[in-house]
Amino acid sequence: MACVECKERNYITKKNRRNNPDRMEMKKHCPRCNSHTAHRETR
Repeated sequence: MACVECKERNYITKKNRRNNPDRMEMKKHCPRCNSHTAHRETR
């Protein structure tokens, strides 16, 4: 997952693509921004 603000890839997640075809988005801590920001799934 990549930070929406600085585009740094911080987290690795696994999901079932058949049940959740759309991209996942969560609020997580970004060490580069040093704050809690939205992280979106990247391919």
